[in-house]
Amino acid sequence: MEENTYNEVDMGIVKISDEVVAVISGIAATEIKGIIGMSANLVGGITQILSGRKNLSKGVKVSVGENSAAIDLYVVVEYGLKIPEVAYQVQENVRKAVESMTGLNVSAVNVHVQNVSIPKLEEEKDELEE
Repeated sequence: MEENTYNEVDMGIVKISDEVVAVISGIAATEIKGIIGMSANLVGGITQILSGRKNLSKGVKVSVGENSAAIDLYVVVEYGLKIPEVAYQVQENVRKAVESMTGLNVSAVNVHVQNVSIPKLEEEKDELEE
């Protein structure tokens, strides 16, 4: 994982890892009503199953420069909500969280809706499996 220089001060250098920005972004995105979860790629899903740990940066891709970050989020949205409104709320929440916690300027927050979750069908499927 690449670490990026954030700030050089008299006492030393502060470095913020891409993974730290990804975790902050993932948590901030899932705080929004209407986001069911993040969409993992195949490798991330297998890693999570084998390790048994929850991957907080799942569904997040981050490119951090010297003083700015571009973030791509791959999300699952709840059925029945206005997707553009949910995506806008995600963009705002992620931008505010990353900027306030890291001091980096967020140049872009791209929200990719990978799936729409239909709650009634999910509940019926769970009941049938039991």
